[in-house]
Amino acid sequence: MVKAEGLVKSFGHLEVLRGIDLEVAPSEVACVIGPSGSGKSTFLRCINHLEKINAGRLWVDGTLVGYRERGGKLHELKDKEVAAQRRDIGMVFQRFNLFPHMTALENVIEAPTKVKGIGKAEARDRGEELLGRVGLGDRVHHYPNQLSGGQQQRVAIARALAMEPKLMLFDEPTSALDPELVGEVLDVMRGLAADGMTMIVVTHEMGFAREVGDTLVFMDEGLVVEAGDPRQVLSDPQHQRTQAFLSKVL
Repeated sequence: MVKAEGLVKSFGHLEVLRGIDLEVAPSEVACVIGPSGSGKSTFLRCINHLEKINAGRLWVDGTLVGYRERGGKLHELKDKEVAAQRRDIGMVFQRFNLFPHMTALENVIEAPTKVKGIGKAEARDRGEELLGRVGLGDRVHHYPNQLSGGQQQRVAIARALAMEPKLMLFDEPTSALDPELVGEVLDVMRGLAADGMTMIVVTHEMGFAREVGDTLVFMDEGLVVEAGDPRQVLSDPQHQRTQAFLSKVL
């Protein structure tokens, strides 16, 4: 579903990604861990072309993301073409980024009606179903400021799912939440994994990675240092840098 080859991303003189090679199979849950500044969030943002890469190639479901290749050279797609690719990729951020003037349901149905042209009635039915799925069936008409952080994040997940993506990206979805609200968001993500959604999750929740992840990827200084079965990596990391990181967080 996702294939990165030699992915490089720089901001000025700072090279944030220094040659990322990674594959994520359909229905796989890949959890990405690592210290702050290791390039985890930048990597996610490259997958849906929120960040433009400087070198390498990145495919989602066999389609080159953000570029067209001709004669071995990459030519960036037009904004409209990139936006069309993004329809298939859901993203949930640290901060919920909900529209504050819209109810939970209005937040969820905005993109399907405006981008996909789905009728209001159909979108509302689907939106109510999705909010019920994330445990918010009784909050459909609440505004973001009437919801807890965990509830807002679950609305954000429902909003991403409303576009029926083939891939979901989660950028530390629980890091902005109070500890007692983390579980309710992780439970929704467990349900998605059980339903076969392909997911790449940047997270600090090692228990979730161990329990739900199919692959655990440890990144440091813009590189994939170690990757493998989460239980194996967490209990017996092979690389010295992974060992040092896990000794501080486990």
